[in-house]
Amino acid sequence: MSDFITLEKPRPGITVIRMNRPERMNAMAFDVMVPLKEALEEVSFDNTTRVVILTGEGKGFCSGADLKDPGYLSIFDGLTMTGIARRAMKVLDDVMHAVQSMHQPVIAAINGPAIGGGFCLSMITDIRIAADTAIFRAAGINNGLTSAELGLSYTLPRAIGSTRAFEIMLTGRDVSAEEAERIGIVSKVVPADQLLDTCYTMAEQIMQHSRIGVELSKQMLWSGLQASNLHTHMNHEGHAQLYVRMTTKNFEEAIKARKEGRKPEFKD
Repeated sequence: MSDFITLEKPRPGITVIRMNRPERMNAMAFDVMVPLKEALEEVSFDNTTRVVILTGEGKGFCSGADLKDPGYLSIFDGLTMTGIARRAMKVLDDVMHAVQSMHQPVIAAINGPAIGGGFCLSMITDIRIAADTAIFRAAGINNGLTSAELGLSYTLPRAIGSTRAFEIMLTGRDVSAEEAERIGIVSKVVPADQLLDTCYTMAEQIMQHSRIGVELSKQMLWSGLQASNLHTHMNHEGHAQLYVRMTTKNFEEAIKARKEGRKPEFKD
């Protein structure tokens, strides 16, 4: 594991994955993104982890492309600029896919600016909680490029609606934490010194439910965003629900616990 990525287990069932290059606002240099992908894949199969929290060290969540040093990788050896560009984009795409593919829900603890690719990274997480110091910017458009990158033109309209997404992505303006909460980019804004504790509390609320129920709910929510029609998706949901209902005793335990006035203990 690179020094640029740290793993912490502050409470049972919770793993914090932290981008740790604060002097560069946790920019998306390739020598940061490759170990980030590896950490995501490792934690996904850590069965002691029920919820993942993704955050940045210091004052920023992630400032997007590293404009000082992109970080050379051996996979670029022998390639022309055209080939390097395609390999580089694949490295970044793989990080986004790794977040979405994790077995556990991923909460983004957005501790500061989420700019460009950092905005994209935050939007691919399942739940976003922001410090009051956070800002969001689709910065590609400001640099003469496109703001549509790393899935943002897919995830942002689905979170906040097409009209707001078009305006934010075409103007490249800053979105404050307060506005982000109001329009649905984040679910909650809290003082910076309460950010991680708020995420821990939410994670513990999620962990009260069954592991398989949470995992399949995450998958169904993402599948619903991508579904071509309601009928197909309802079939998909129905099979997931039947799978849990028929292969576990979770439902019976929930009913029994409710009658006995206690919290259920789901054993899947």
